[in-house]
Amino acid sequence: MTKFSGHESFACRYAWLPKAYRELTADPDAFAEEDRAMVRLGVGKNMVRSIRFWVEVMGVAVPTAGRSFELTPFGRAVLAEDGFDPYLEDARTLWLLHWNISTYKDPLFAWQFLLFSWPFGELTRSEALAALRREAQRLNAIHSDVTLGIHLDVFLHTYIPPRTTKVTAEQSLDSPLAELELLHQVGERRADGSGRREPSYAFRRESKPEVTKAVFEYCLDDYWRRHKKSDATITFRDAAMAPFSVGQVFKLPEDDVRSRLDAYVLTDSAAPFRYQPSAVQGLIFRRDHGVHDFLAAVYAQEADCA
Repeated sequence: MTKFSGHESFACRYAWLPKAYRELTADPDAFAEEDRAMVRLGVGKNMVRSIRFWVEVMGVAVPTAGRSFELTPFGRAVLAEDGFDPYLEDARTLWLLHWNISTYKDPLFAWQFLLFSWPFGELTRSEALAALRREAQRLNAIHSDVTLGIHLDVFLHTYIPPRTTKVTAEQSLDSPLAELELLHQVGERRADGSGRREPSYAFRRESKPEVTKAVFEYCLDDYWRRHKKSDATITFRDAAMAPFSVGQVFKLPEDDVRSRLDAYVLTDSAAPFRYQPSAVQGLIFRRDHGVHDFLAAVYAQEADCA
């Protein structure tokens, strides 16, 4: 089921995930009573609901019986006090959080449409809102322009840093995913039907060495297990162009994905994959090395981090 709301109009902020992780470690029912959660987290009621939403969507915890939450293996491995990145200081963690949002089991509508279906090189807010309205109607999911506009703004605020320098301490801790520079302003143009000018944005569609080899492998494995679980092989197209694929989530050019896969052609190392190129359609195979800890491999070598 596609999600249009739940974030309460707030993009996730830097401090929220580490703070929520600590609270849920101490008490799985930390979000059960909103008034108590407001005191413990030091935020308003709508922000409590937003934090609860992002904790789930970013893969840190999952809801269980009642209003309890259970921390995920990903959440524990990354955000524990002795975890890989308890304070979100590592860019690799941010790419993984972006991956988790973009491939969430109940897709976030704006993420699903703008990452996997937007057909143009640029977008403005008014253009994207009109397209979201048409797509929602096509899906028989009728929502007001207010709801769709708020949802779109949360998407934009997740990846675009605030333009003003006059921000409060809390506002300055805006979405950590803005650091990825995945979406950036490229200019301005007139909105349809008015003389008003508005920012024009574009995804950064270029090779991204900061998406390290191990991050790429973690996400390729995750995509395979969730979308092609019964398949012995997946294709180059699956990895580079399919919805929820590594290439599309990270906006990697096809040449970048191909060059990454080419590294698996001749290697006889402990690499988890093997690639067989083809003039028609390259194939990716799993290597039988037993259990491979893809998440630990992401953080195994500091030199891998751009």
